[in-house]
Amino acid sequence: MIQNINKREQAVGVLKKYFGYESFRNGQDKLVYSILQGRDALGIMPTGAGKSICYQIPGIIMEGITIVISPLISLMKDQVAALNEAGIHAAFINSSLSARQVSLALEYAREGKYQLIYVAPERLETEEFLHFALNTPIAMVAVDEAHCISQWGQDFRPSYRKIVRFIEGLPARPVISAFTATATKEVMEDIGCILKLRSPEVVVTGFDRENLYFEVRTPKKKEEEVLAYVKEHLDKCGIIYCNTRNNVEELWELINKQGTSAAKYHAGMPDADRNQNQEDFIYDRKPVMVATNAFGMGIDKSNVRYVIHYNMPKNMESYYQEAGRAGRDGEASECILMYSGKDVEINKFLIEKGNINEELSAADRELIQERDMERLKKMTYYCFTRDCLREYVLNYFGQYGEGTCGNCSNCLTEFEETDVTEDSRDILNCIRESGQRYGVNVIIATLLGRRTAKLTANNMVNSSLYGKYSSANESFLKQIMNKLILEEYLYVTNDKYAVVKLNRSSLEISEGQALVIIKASRVNNSEKGEGNLSGKQKGLRRSEILTSKGLDLFELLRQLRTDIAKEEGVPPYIIFSDKTLTDMCVKLPLNQNEMLTVTGVGENKFKKYGNEFLEAILKFTGGSKESLSYEQAADQQKAEKTLRTRKTKEEFRLTEEMRTGFKPEDKVTVSQFVDKLNDVRDEAVMKRLASVHITSVLKEEGYLIDRYNPLLGRNETYPTEKGQSAGITTDSRISGKGNEYAVIMYDEKAQVLLLDVIGRIRQ
Repeated sequence: MIQNINKREQAVGVLKKYFGYESFRNGQDKLVYSILQGRDALGIMPTGAGKSICYQIPGIIMEGITIVISPLISLMKDQVAALNEAGIHAAFINSSLSARQVSLALEYAREGKYQLIYVAPERLETEEFLHFALNTPIAMVAVDEAHCISQWGQDFRPSYRKIVRFIEGLPARPVISAFTATATKEVMEDIGCILKLRSPEVVVTGFDRENLYFEVRTPKKKEEEVLAYVKEHLDKCGIIYCNTRNNVEELWELINKQGTSAAKYHAGMPDADRNQNQEDFIYDRKPVMVATNAFGMGIDKSNVRYVIHYNMPKNMESYYQEAGRAGRDGEASECILMYSGKDVEINKFLIEKGNINEELSAADRELIQERDMERLKKMTYYCFTRDCLREYVLNYFGQYGEGTCGNCSNCLTEFEETDVTEDSRDILNCIRESGQRYGVNVIIATLLGRRTAKLTANNMVNSSLYGKYSSANESFLKQIMNKLILEEYLYVTNDKYAVVKLNRSSLEISEGQALVIIKASRVNNSEKGEGNLSGKQKGLRRSEILTSKGLDLFELLRQLRTDIAKEEGVPPYIIFSDKTLTDMCVKLPLNQNEMLTVTGVGENKFKKYGNEFLEAILKFTGGSKESLSYEQAADQQKAEKTLRTRKTKEEFRLTEEMRTGFKPEDKVTVSQFVDKLNDVRDEAVMKRLASVHITSVLKEEGYLIDRYNPLLGRNETYPTEKGQSAGITTDSRISGKGNEYAVIMYDEKAQVLLLDVIGRIRQ
């Protein structure tokens, strides 16, 4: 026990001495202490949560070398530079070094001059590195960006599979730790199995980044929208992601013509140009970076204030990882996605024609492509949903929040609910009459009564629903279909033509067992695209923390930081982050002891830079401790957020009164069960409960299972043995057209289970 206490005290001491923090963030301490006790670890922590500290601190304390496996040169350079600035000896081994430099680095590591060695996975099996590893005590192997080891991850790299063979070849097995920012449950399991982690300490701190504001825009002219945004944020640093090199080149040229200094980055550029542009961005010489997704992994630039996606990415993992490069210092930042229908088609093309990995079998490649198509659909649904965007992201990664965040465009837009159940039945009937052979556009064109060659050739003009919605708006019908797909009342195939099909849940609408409610904005957004807000940040900004005089001091300190960075030849944020400079303006330190209380100021950094910043603060304030911050800024923001939340309905939650007053019936469907709860909720303040989350949890917990029905050509849901034991059964029904179908029923015992499920996922 004493030994454990000493390790904890030692870890906290290292944290303060080198990194300038008084205590660990959520999840960090658990991972650090477990590793120090010799236990394997797996950390799933969002960008900016401090994953690197979780292996760097044990690497400093443990006897022997810590090998950090990292996928990109830029990531290694940034982390090693930051460590050396903090007074920690570290080096990297990659293709950017000469043979002599590599040999020298390994020699110094053997002599104990380096505590951490960063290495690319491709280097693990080189003769020189293997000789080093076999003859040097290795305390830990830390795998960064660990999702790359899973073929179900969004950035699978076969070279990561070499890690296991490397570890197994070492004379003694070291501690193994793995870290990533984005991983579904399946990818997490893959990481643990492939790396053969032994009873690891698994820490998932959650995926939420409260300082990030999320918004989806659908502008008619994307270029104009982006140019206007950049012009409004000239004093901010941002990244604009495009999915093709041509888009990067065109947008980069337009931004520079507008007078904003922007850099560009894509795989088609010469290495020297890419490296120069990356440095220009990192060193704040050019505040805007226009790039493909080839840019960004491992770029530890803390003061990115916005990330714009000019095109929709291929999956939620990529989107959240890229968007997460905003606001790494914890300050308010914006993540805006510009959506258009063409983005879906371009991404399908990129998935179908993407790089073929010859190291995988044809069957594996086909499976991965199918999985990529499924993830593309989930990404598309994000752009359609009218519910909380943050909640959608969290749900995707298996985390359930409060349902309303108050810091995304959907939560900050007033919607009115419209019952479109009858319209939904017409859509379902049109799909049924078509033989379930066409995509969304054909079905909508039929309902609108359009005269096209395709409709005529396929006899859709003779559908009983043809032209029934001739006076309706196309976007209205699309919104309903998107809702049906999102709530899993319809299924879209992953093949080339994306055919829309019915499933078992469709019958709930056809048979009057479910209602379909859509949200329509009460605000006229015709000028800026449907669903848009002004793009003004809703989180706590520096201007809400510091007074005008405080902001003047911040700018003075930022200029001092820039001057020092130029002299030292390092990026400005390596000296001190914006968050640290803001804290200086709040605390106004006038001596060493006071400066060491500032977040991010460790002993080594104080020795190198502290006195210069103290002198600047003393000169600016004249030694006065005049408050340069709004002392109640945080309370004010909290009150404003509460007020905003009140303007929208709360997410459905199962109250104790509803639970105790619920009277189970003999047998009900899940839709009837949900309708019963919706009837007793406070409609004025609480949203309707949808059945989709309940069914999803029942599947995850093994009560229900999907099986492919070859007669129907689609998946059907059935209760498992566990589900049957819990009171879930199937009843045979006959539809109005004489067709037999099965309906899942829940007896009194199963209805209690449903209440428990709702209580878990909605509170």
